Amino acid sequence: MARFWGRSRAPAGSGSVGGKTPRDRGRPRPGRDQENDGRPDPPLSPERRRRAILGMRSVAGQVFILQVVIILILVVAAGIDIFVQAQQDTTTEARNRSLAVAQTFANSPGIVAAIESPHPTALLQPRAEATRKATGVDFVVVTDDHGIRYTHPIPNRIGKKFVGDIGPALAGQVVTETIKGTIGPLVQAIVPVFDARHKVVGAVSAGITLQKISSASQHRLPVVLGAGALALGLSTAGTWLVVRRLRRQTHGLGPAEMTRMYEHHDAVLHAVREGVLIIGDDGRVLLANDEACRLLDLPIGAHETPLVTSLGLDHRLTDLLASGRPVTDEVVGAGDRLIVVNVRTTDRNGGPPGVVATLRDSTELRALTGKADQARKRLKLLYEASGAIGTTLDVTRTAEELTEAAVPRFADFASVDLAEPLLRGDEPEGGRVLHLRRAALHGVRPGMPFFQVGASIPLTSGTPHARALDGRSVLEADVSDPASDWRRTDPARTERLVAQGIHSLITVPLLARGVLLGVAHFYRAEKPEPFDTDDLWVAEELGARTAVSIDNARRFAREHRMAVTLQHSLLPGGLPEQSALDVAYRYLPAQAGVGGDWFDVIPLPGARVALVVGDVVGHGLHAAATMGRLRTAVHNFSTLDLPPDELLGHLDVLVNQIDQDSSAADGETAITGATCLYAIYDPVSRRCSMARAGHLPPALVRPDGAVEFPDVPAGPPLGLVGVPYETVELDLPEGSLLVLYTDGLVEDRSWDIDVGLDRLRAALSQQPVRTRTPEATCQAVLDALLPDHPTDDVALLVARTRALPSDQVATWDVPADPAAVGRVRADVAERLADWGLDVLAFTTELIISELITNAIRYATGPIRVRLLRDRALVCEVADGSSTSPHLRYAAATDEGGRGLFLVAQLSERWGTRYTADGKVIWAEQLLP
Repeated sequence: MARFWGRSRAPAGSGSVGGKTPRDRGRPRPGRDQENDGRPDPPLSPERRRRAILGMRSVAGQVFILQVVIILILVVAAGIDIFVQAQQDTTTEARNRSLAVAQTFANSPGIVAAIESPHPTALLQPRAEATRKATGVDFVVVTDDHGIRYTHPIPNRIGKKFVGDIGPALAGQVVTETIKGTIGPLVQAIVPVFDARHKVVGAVSAGITLQKISSASQHRLPVVLGAGALALGLSTAGTWLVVRRLRRQTHGLGPAEMTRMYEHHDAVLHAVREGVLIIGDDGRVLLANDEACRLLDLPIGAHETPLVTSLGLDHRLTDLLASGRPVTDEVVGAGDRLIVVNVRTTDRNGGPPGVVATLRDSTELRALTGKADQARKRLKLLYEASGAIGTTLDVTRTAEELTEAAVPRFADFASVDLAEPLLRGDEPEGGRVLHLRRAALHGVRPGMPFFQVGASIPLTSGTPHARALDGRSVLEADVSDPASDWRRTDPARTERLVAQGIHSLITVPLLARGVLLGVAHFYRAEKPEPFDTDDLWVAEELGARTAVSIDNARRFAREHRMAVTLQHSLLPGGLPEQSALDVAYRYLPAQAGVGGDWFDVIPLPGARVALVVGDVVGHGLHAAATMGRLRTAVHNFSTLDLPPDELLGHLDVLVNQIDQDSSAADGETAITGATCLYAIYDPVSRRCSMARAGHLPPALVRPDGAVEFPDVPAGPPLGLVGVPYETVELDLPEGSLLVLYTDGLVEDRSWDIDVGLDRLRAALSQQPVRTRTPEATCQAVLDALLPDHPTDDVALLVARTRALPSDQVATWDVPADPAAVGRVRADVAERLADWGLDVLAFTTELIISELITNAIRYATGPIRVRLLRDRALVCEVADGSSTSPHLRYAAATDEGGRGLFLVAQLSERWGTRYTADGKVIWAEQLLP
């Protein structure tokens, strides 16, 4: 009997046993057997002849396909060449024809006279149309020396500007160009028209579309296609002749060649790393290669042909092999292996009945695939977590993002414990962390007995908490073990956690730049598999990325707190006492960073009050520091009692100097953008003078509820030295509301500034008159306009005007006569008696006497004296001179020079302010 297991000599898939078909058994094998008896080779059997012919047909078919591909490539290349040549010929022919028509028409008799005639269109349009029809071009256009059309195939385009590059033609050059016009791709030529003095008086343009031009080379395409078809036919005929000849020569395959072919097939069959089984139609195994024997634990070298059902295989594998139906990539078990089975029938195309099965071992591949899938999931988790962790500069939120990224894909529960100073925004303490507090907790189900957020975490020696604080990661694969160190953290609590399913734990330290910030814990309860070393690596990577984000948030919180502290220290701590205005304010810093917005209320002499609102562009410490410098400068300039425009001018010079200092220090040009609005309200005259440097205009609410934005010239922002500012004066009835604000209140990227001003107007208009107090107005405006997450600082200042009663003001005109001083002193004493201020009469008379005497002696008229009884008694003497007096110390032998010294000693404070008509010298005394 022929050999079954192991090295068979039959070609794979031949359906034979030992190299013989059932009908050939008992016959000598070709080649090797015939060498012994010396008999001639027998003729090939019909089956072998058929197989040889099929192989030859396959080779002939491949040669035929190669010939067809080559012929098609040649035909396509020739067609492309013809097409490209046709396009070039078409463009050349169109250019020549349009140029010839344009030149002929431009040089035709009478063209110059027609262009220079009063009615060139009437003369040229018929000729141009006749030429167009005669030559076959699409248009003939005549223009003047400015490119205005005189002719066109479409009459309504006459008189319009020529479309195209007519400039060179009007300069005396001939232009041809290919353009895509409204009638399609075309070539047009533009030829200048010269008069007798060789001056260009116009231009002629002729154009023709490429569609109208046909090239003779395009007619070669049918010839090429015909030649290709003929070559294809010849190739087909030649292939058919080759097949016929191969058929006649199939008997030329000798025994030695067939033997070598069989041996080659046999060697390949047993060398491949895939098991092969050939099963006949009676269910017997006709062939099994070495790999099939190894996979199925069959003996190699057996010679019997057993039934497949008697091999003792797994019932699923037996059913697949015995069923006789095709199977594709079916995975079944064979002992401790997983085998992929494919089954195909062998009776297709006239083959013998039966099936051939291929077997492939996928045990290791399945294990590797599982590991690769786990690695891919871990990398995907880290990638997505890197984008989800650290989205905000908030320490607590960053800890929460870690737990949300880890649950449920990596762990079932996760928590983060941070050092207590970190949660307060302070620097971590040096050395070992002694106190931890839970910052975040997240899990797949609520109600677990973990330490809750905000709870202090006990640090028992030897527990994962304590070991992680030494900078080491801890993997507790089985925390249900009573000997687990984790159970010592809080025995009662950990017992309840284990009872509810917690079985595995990873604890990693949160280290950033060598500083320990806290620890992170990952627990598994729902997932049955415990954490392993690969999971520990993932947890450490998550912890490292989170630690960097937490450290960044900590640094930002510290710097933000410092900037906010600096900013608030530079802003007004409260409102000064004054009687001219009822004032309320709001200052709201941006959520991210600090800005340079500021406001101020500054009492001025004469019961007046200055209101200031400003904004330094940018955020951060530099903006806050610059704001403080500008606010201090405004206070200093206000002591000079300058008008608003002059004060802004001095502030402008200061900002420019700040820019220069910054440029000198940093080595690069730095521009400090700042705006400011400065207003002075006088309760006596009820007038308000204001000027603004690039700032938004104030809002004014009249006592009747009308809202308006006064027309105050904007002026340039501060820092552009040399540009003057302009002061505007407004009459404000008592009870008016003056609203000053910064751009953070009304500006937003999603709308225009006018929209913000309209919203502010609406908010001020909707407030009832009876509740229109400055405090209520501030709140109403913020409720209506402030966004949920402001990106810029907001400063709001609302002032309601008061008027100083007339009975608290006394005014006298003083003639320029020293004798009038006594009368004025008497009137002043009488008015002080009326006010109940007799105790101040003596000092007031001395002050008034000295100031009036100086005005009469050194200044010019008119001279006016005014007394104001407010929070202090104010004595004012106005004159028409702009010369300011100076305080000096008189020598013992000097007869004069002690007047202002006496005034300074008798009054609380004194000073000078300039007006449009001169100056005012004032002195204040505290009321008793």
